[in-house]
Amino acid sequence: MNNNAVISILNDLIETSRNGRECFGVAAESIHNSEFRRLFNIFSQRHAQFVSELEAEVHRLGGNVAKAGIRTGPFDRSWMNLKTSIHRDEASIIAECQRQEEAAVNDYQKVLQVDLPLDVQYVVKRQYMDIKDAYDRIRILQRAA
Repeated sequence: MNNNAVISILNDLIETSRNGRECFGVAAESIHNSEFRRLFNIFSQRHAQFVSELEAEVHRLGGNVAKAGIRTGPFDRSWMNLKTSIHRDEASIIAECQRQEEAAVNDYQKVLQVDLPLDVQYVVKRQYMDIKDAYDRIRILQRAA
């Protein structure tokens, strides 16, 4: 796979992580439960870290990081739904976060099926494991809410 294709894939994951950062940030500001707020802040910070790591990979490969764009996939619809559900109950906020992270899991799974360079694959796989863990934790919260 050539560098331009890898850079394009990484830019897509950067956008995925930017959306995750925003979604969890909005959720943390919107939810009343302090434990959930703390957890969503952690998830938001983790996605911010993912953005930084992926941007570093793009630069290392000699590419440019794409500016934040407007996507219309399920990932972004969840974030938009979350922004409109701010005044709803905690279960609704958690449900939107679950949909958000499920979309991220799907995005990362698709990328992991591609033949990436090993060093890039390592970064993506490590991030995927963290996202999958967050998704599983949110599913537990959803069942408890």
